Amino acid sequence: MTSRSMSRDEILALIPELSDAALDALTDAGIVQPVLEEGAPRFRDIDAARLQLAVELEDAFQLDADALALVLSLIDQLHGLKGEMRAVLGALAAEPPETRARLRGVIRQTRVLRVRHR
Repeated sequence: MTSRSMSRDEILALIPELSDAALDALTDAGIVQPVLEEGAPRFRDIDAARLQLAVELEDAFQLDADALALVLSLIDQLHGLKGEMRAVLGALAAEPPETRARLRGVIRQTRVLRVRHR
């Protein structure tokens, strides 16, 4: 699967709510990192999705570029943790029933201890 690459003008046409100045601010804040092709910045599909989300968040919550960068960083972390959790659950599913039962007990006990120490 290949990702298409878009010019600055194409990304601005794709996201009409995004101004030229806003694109600069979001790029400067590190929200997207266009790749250089033949000396010109090119935006990937993932950049377009992040820019669209940034525009929507800015509109809904009046966030500046730095705040948007922080929010998107937290979203990235959540997605990463979700992937790690899927991997752990997949590995656990492959374990024998007695191992899964033992781990359920350990997890249950850990939760109980954590609640008591709050």
